[in-house]
Amino acid sequence: MGTRMWRGKLRGALVGCGFFGRIQHEAWGRIPEVEIVAACDRQLDRARALAPRAYCSAAEMLDREELDFLDVATGPETHLELVRMAAQRGLPVICQKPMARDWREAVALVETAEAAGVRLIVHENWRWQPWYREAAARIREGAIGQPVTYLFRTRRNDGGGAAPYPAQPYFRNMPRLLVFETLVHLLDTARMLFGEIEAVFALLRRLNPAIAGEDHAALLIRHVSGIFGVVDGHRFLDLSEDSPPMGDAFFEGDRGMLHVSAEGHLLRDGRLLWENRIREGYRGDSVRAAQQHFLRCLLDGVPAESEGREYLKTFAAVEAAYRSAAEGRLVKLEEVRAC
Repeated sequence: MGTRMWRGKLRGALVGCGFFGRIQHEAWGRIPEVEIVAACDRQLDRARALAPRAYCSAAEMLDREELDFLDVATGPETHLELVRMAAQRGLPVICQKPMARDWREAVALVETAEAAGVRLIVHENWRWQPWYREAAARIREGAIGQPVTYLFRTRRNDGGGAAPYPAQPYFRNMPRLLVFETLVHLLDTARMLFGEIEAVFALLRRLNPAIAGEDHAALLIRHVSGIFGVVDGHRFLDLSEDSPPMGDAFFEGDRGMLHVSAEGHLLRDGRLLWENRIREGYRGDSVRAAQQHFLRCLLDGVPAESEGREYLKTFAAVEAAYRSAAEGRLVKLEEVRAC
């Protein structure tokens, strides 16, 4: 893909102005090189609240506006069509996760962008949370010696009762939920920290009968390097009053352990190494960091950490988890890629 010539502020448009679209819009507002000039949502008043020009139709917005990129913050069922629209107009896309409903659709998403020669970067912000970036740097420096294993725990007390997930009520009707929407972040972060994932074994269950999908999961992850770890999640408990990481994490090696606390601090063997003092933005201002990375990649023409084809590696781990739970066995990611 060639490098485009950029002049002045990049003109972006946002599709999807709900819970997370508003978070992304706020972060764009603190990136001086970008201006969100238009927004689209099925509820026009939500789009009007975020941009000077508002639309109900994404096609109409893309036909009328002069844009440099499209930010997609809608549900995964809409992503392929929106990427097709952007690709036809030569527009780079930053697309929310989950990137698609299933593996074949995710591959089609990537191939559509590649065939048109446009950039497709998945908005994966968890790996940009500063405590995980700090942990990655310390691990590279040898703070724990040779990595042996890890544990991520996702916790948030919003999954119980007759009306769970009040901030994102559409979660209730999703047939795939906890791994698809939440633990995917930690699978991607595990890739960032410890390299590519080779295989997944998953146990899934549903505790709250008011929802369609799973709300408790335990994943055993094996990496190509031989390291294996655990991703354990549910949303029935808070580890602290306000947990920016939405849980905690432990990274063990043969010379020590790093602990990301529920408050977002980083400790080594119980001693504070890095204190989380970030109060602005979403979860350590990780959305802004992810969007700044997208911007740098567009301006410099360099690969993104979550470039569409690269992010298929994370999506394959999600697919492997669901296949593992259904079949009661360890599933290698190469099985998913062969489909």
